[in-house]
Amino acid sequence: MEFDVIVIGGSYSGMAATLQLVRARKTVLVVDAGERRNRFASHSHGFLGQDGAPPAEIAAEARRQLGAYPTLTWLDGRAVALTGCVDAFTVTASDGRAHRARRILLATGVSDRLPDVEGLAERWGRSVFHCPYCHGYELDQGGIGIIAAGPLSIHQAELLTEWGRVTLLVNGAMALDPASRAALQRRGVTIEEATIRCIEGHADVAMADGRVLRFAGLFTASRTSPSSPLAEAIGCALEETPMGLQVRTDAENKTSVAGVFACGDVARMPHSVSLAVGHGAMAGAQVHRSLVWPDSLAPA
Repeated sequence: MEFDVIVIGGSYSGMAATLQLVRARKTVLVVDAGERRNRFASHSHGFLGQDGAPPAEIAAEARRQLGAYPTLTWLDGRAVALTGCVDAFTVTASDGRAHRARRILLATGVSDRLPDVEGLAERWGRSVFHCPYCHGYELDQGGIGIIAAGPLSIHQAELLTEWGRVTLLVNGAMALDPASRAALQRRGVTIEEATIRCIEGHADVAMADGRVLRFAGLFTASRTSPSSPLAEAIGCALEETPMGLQVRTDAENKTSVAGVFACGDVARMPHSVSLAVGHGAMAGAQVHRSLVWPDSLAPA
């Protein structure tokens, strides 16, 4: 079967885009590996109408609603190859089957590279976070530790003083110039320059000098990159951002490859569920418009 659109990635942005497309009665195949970026978090916050809901429940309900549309096909699996051109793309899935489509929408999300601190990765999404708007309120104005990952951590530390008492744990990740140090101090940020040994308990930071600093929660600035190599493999241009590598798109969600669109965390920053849903909904409409007016397909 040939589809109008194949959406690679069935998390929040991919499903939001798919909803627009199936409501336009387009045939859509969603290929999803089931690896939502926020799968480690027990609750999702800051998403209107779903504040505090478990992420898995939000995703499951969205998929249930999509299932009511007869032009949707859902494939649980991984897209392992992407080839072709406008009106003749081929996506090969992990089961070996090839699927054809007129358009491709990349909603693959990103992978997070965390600072190399023992115990940090195990707490990611549980007591270690990246987005204060998603998780800051629940810390109840308690102590917040920022594990430095680079210059972006300075901005993160300054901002998080809105949610609690902040300590910036430099941990050798960067050198603080006098201007940055002064800006942090004006915001009331405590600067801790000793080396971290590991993270223990809920959000306790064991220092190399024997001290243990206890926090209500920890934040760090992960470095992100596309979680799938397909965008780069088909020739989509990538770009560096303060948060990491992403697929370059224009205002119409078009990549540098004609007929290939991208949305969600893989194509925009900053990142949150609500922003991904909004970006995906717009991308779905833009892909549909490209099917109605193919002359608009000049790539980004």
